[in-house]
Amino acid sequence: MQIKEIDGSMLKAIVINGAANLEKNKKIVDDLNVFPVPDGDTGTNMSLTIQYAADELKRTSEQDLSKIAQMASSGALMGARGNSGVILSQLFRGFAKGCENRKTLNTFGLANALKEASAMSYKAVMRPIEGTILTVAREMAEFAVENASKYKYMDEMLLAVIEQGKSALANTPEQLPVLKEAGVVDSGGKGLLCIIEGAYEILSGKSIPMETIDELPSTSKMFEDHIMSAEEITFGYCTEFIILSGIEEYSIENTLKENLAAIGDSVIVVGDEEKIKVHVHTDQPDKALNWALEIGPLTRVKIDNMREQVANNPSQKIKEEEKDYGFISVAAGDGLEELFKSLGVDEVIEGGQTMNPSTQDFLNKIEQINAKHIFIFPNNSNILLAANQAKEISQVPVTVISTKSIPQGISALLAFNLEGNVEENTAQMNEAIQEVKTGQVTYAVRDTSFNSLEIKKDDIIGILEKDITVVGQNVFEVTRNLIENMVDKDTSLLSLYYGAEIEEEDVNDLIEELEEKYSDIDIEGNYGGQSLYYFILSVE
Repeated sequence: MQIKEIDGSMLKAIVINGAANLEKNKKIVDDLNVFPVPDGDTGTNMSLTIQYAADELKRTSEQDLSKIAQMASSGALMGARGNSGVILSQLFRGFAKGCENRKTLNTFGLANALKEASAMSYKAVMRPIEGTILTVAREMAEFAVENASKYKYMDEMLLAVIEQGKSALANTPEQLPVLKEAGVVDSGGKGLLCIIEGAYEILSGKSIPMETIDELPSTSKMFEDHIMSAEEITFGYCTEFIILSGIEEYSIENTLKENLAAIGDSVIVVGDEEKIKVHVHTDQPDKALNWALEIGPLTRVKIDNMREQVANNPSQKIKEEEKDYGFISVAAGDGLEELFKSLGVDEVIEGGQTMNPSTQDFLNKIEQINAKHIFIFPNNSNILLAANQAKEISQVPVTVISTKSIPQGISALLAFNLEGNVEENTAQMNEAIQEVKTGQVTYAVRDTSFNSLEIKKDDIIGILEKDITVVGQNVFEVTRNLIENMVDKDTSLLSLYYGAEIEEEDVNDLIEELEEKYSDIDIEGNYGGQSLYYFILSVE
């Protein structure tokens, strides 16, 4: 097809097909990850992120280009998982900015939107690293801006942009030595190219059938309410909706909040450039809807009679009184979940290396905690960006403690002082996590080389912080060697958190052996129940 301009309907098809193409190729992207560990890989995280955006578009009959772009941006924002997913969501956000007030995109408009996308993604990362998805996005955008005048048709231009992206991707090992050593290109950049190639299929006429709105499943709740007793309910109707008009000025957001607070409680107003999500408990839902209609058109309106719901619900849970502090932690494994809850954590999100929670997952848990201030412990470096993105959107004050492992999360919680203020506790917890060394024992999911170590699929590997330092065939032998690498003259405590596949009797034997070898160190074993990771080790 020879298409000169992209309209809203076509952009919708592009995003949906881009998501489908990435989903089809995510295993290829996953296999490019440098670290050979069983984790939440790049392709999976990026696919889940863009799928959230595609689902948003499948639910709407909207045809306006700028609104379609903003809906895709909002969907990706809420669905962002892992660092690669968060960066992808920021690419969508910048692209939407480039589509503002446009009905169509020609080659020049597309080039500008790609430029805005790249600029926004660089802003999202504190220390941008070249040789990553950022580089691939930037080089494609720069090529588009420089060459837009040469192309009359969109598919011709996008094909040339893809070729530039492939060239940038092929060069990533020259920019990042770790990629060169592993013999791979950047996985995030490859994932982005899969999406753009899906877009090209639409522009070149190779479209796929799209579901109609009637065929789609109903959407889930935007917010999860506490189940209350009938006596606890002050206002009877849980009212939720989305206003398809953004917050250009904070005064709009604040006025809407004030109006809703006057007729109800549990008010949440979450806004971005093109969309406002609203939640309120009120006896006058009609008033709430009328105020909202003054701002813009509504979608996904949902009104529930809470008194009726409680009357029909045999298990009632009394909503807790507001407290000063609430805590959210990420962990995988029933033992670790129980441990975090014993340390005062209100909500544990199941996730970690093998499953990275989304921005929306964090927002849902924030909504479930009745506290003046909430601390989040991501416990994984690949979850930090999603947690921080949730912090920016949340209407409740949130502090993200940059814990990058389970041991760091535990140490941070132990350093918390209920009598201290937010600033004091933040400083204490950040100081505590600097005193912890983390080790992990797992297996290799692919052949690779790392730090001059030749690693074969199914080898047992010991990881100290971010480096693979031990490779072997026996779990306990690798664990012993890893501990030897971790312990030094200043070590006073060694903690072992053993996984679901490890027998307690074997752990007791190992601890007995370690106590003889390290007689001046306190050694403790705890059941973690995590899968895939035989041991998580902590040295302080």
